[in-house]
Amino acid sequence: MAAPPGLEDPLLQTISGPRDLRLLPSAHLQALAREIREFLIGKVMARGGHLGSNLGMVEITIALHRVFHSPEDTLLFDTGHQAYVHKLLTGRQAGFDTLRTLGGLSGYPSREESPHDHIGNSHASTALAYADGIAKARRLKGEEGRSVVAVVGDGALTGGLAWESLNNLSDGEGRPVIVVLNDNGRSYAPTHGGCARALGPLLESLGFVYIGPVDGHDIAAVERALRTARTLPSPSVVHCKTRKGYGYRPAELDLGEHMHAIPASDPQTGKPLSGTGLTWTQVFAEHLCALGETRPGLVAITAAMPGPTGLDAFGKRFPGRMFDVGIAEQHAMVSAAGLAMEGFHPVVAVYATFLNRAFDQVLLDVAMQGLPVTVVLDRAGITGPDGASHHGMWDLAILSAVPGLRVAAPRDGRRLRELLEEAVDCTGPAALRFPKATAGIELAAVERSDGMDVLWSSGHDVLLIAIGAMAEPCLEAAALLGAEGVGVSVLDPRWVLPVAPGVRQAVGAHQLVVTVEDGVVTGGAGAVIGQECGIGPRMRHLGLPHAFIQHGSREQLLAEAGLTGPGIAHAVRKELAR
Repeated sequence: MAAPPGLEDPLLQTISGPRDLRLLPSAHLQALAREIREFLIGKVMARGGHLGSNLGMVEITIALHRVFHSPEDTLLFDTGHQAYVHKLLTGRQAGFDTLRTLGGLSGYPSREESPHDHIGNSHASTALAYADGIAKARRLKGEEGRSVVAVVGDGALTGGLAWESLNNLSDGEGRPVIVVLNDNGRSYAPTHGGCARALGPLLESLGFVYIGPVDGHDIAAVERALRTARTLPSPSVVHCKTRKGYGYRPAELDLGEHMHAIPASDPQTGKPLSGTGLTWTQVFAEHLCALGETRPGLVAITAAMPGPTGLDAFGKRFPGRMFDVGIAEQHAMVSAAGLAMEGFHPVVAVYATFLNRAFDQVLLDVAMQGLPVTVVLDRAGITGPDGASHHGMWDLAILSAVPGLRVAAPRDGRRLRELLEEAVDCTGPAALRFPKATAGIELAAVERSDGMDVLWSSGHDVLLIAIGAMAEPCLEAAALLGAEGVGVSVLDPRWVLPVAPGVRQAVGAHQLVVTVEDGVVTGGAGAVIGQECGIGPRMRHLGLPHAFIQHGSREQLLAEAGLTGPGIAHAVRKELAR
């Protein structure tokens, strides 16, 4: 066996897997940690991704792979965006040149990518439940000696599911699961709630052996704590205190989010390399603040994401009227219902993908009671490089099942302002959806009728019903088809659900109707329009496939789904040819 490299040699390139790491002398570990940070800063700055959370996980991850033998021992990362160092130490260094690109390395753990990744879902607060099930299975199979370790951090312990899992793990019968808490005091923003202040006594009263707090940037200290936990016959918690963005000055100075998730940026300054024009989120944030000036009953709620959803501006403008409830979407919705019962109008801003977690509350606690709550769904449709678990592509299909809920999809920034204003004036529940992108150019209407906008009118051969941001490619398709002599109308319903009478009238006036949405076709807005209008084979629905779509740029993935001007025009030609 070759001798380990000297301190002057690059260390990271000698690590092709956890076994190499375990053979590395302890004296070299701090140098390795520095190399890992330099590697992450270079690669993530070049392509974008989750930086701050991973910079804070370097020493913990080194210690984990030195104490435990993955994949025989099971390491579960919650949240998944803190697993970059784990990927580096399990033989995926070369993949970082393709991080979060189409066909490249995922930004989250991926079962398809490596046997060292046991789970692929990257939503927070789930790992403890996975650990409970895996440990139960090991006990039933009589497998001894294979540790189950759940690495919980970045605020995941503020989620209710995590506490349901702790409750189940606490009986501890033959299930010595090890919980490693990466406590950086934050999720996307500072972690809220009282649990963090009473972790030790609280967890010990539940039956866990509590070890800590430990300096999470001291590899030797973390290793000692993990080796102690590994010997215990009962469940344990190793509490590691860390700093998000540790070791990179621009991230440490970014007190808002410590460069949690970043676009391609300059490694010297930490500033984005490009980006012009207001994003949808910025348009929403600015107009919500404007509405707050004249509506004292308007309040805002976020589930640990005031910055990414744009609500931090509202909170600064109106202290006391913005509530960050932690990673707890279910609580956010029911708390909003309570506020609405008392005469306020809550705006709950969440990523569309996280709406899935609070469907029961939207259905039964908000809509069934007819409460005036506005749900703003950021990053609806294809989000791009975050992949399958983060695409907000199910929202329209989910919300179409909710009676009494109005759903709007603005096509541009001006319509976002209009529809947000209409939503907060509603006497019942409403939702708005918009993508992760620049708001783009204003798309003026030819005419407005019954609250709907006609964007193009050159005949009655084809009606394109454009849902939200799909208006621009629909207009491009109309121009292509019009040049070929096809009479086309493009309609933006503005309020997509429920289907307005005017949509039925427009449908009846055209030979072929094509609905276009950046949500799943199955059960989506187009399907509802088809059911309401009942015209069968004269209608075609374009949207995202009934599948889990992997990561890539938004533009690439929309093109693959045929949701571009040429793609829509091609689909129309095929239908006309029939």
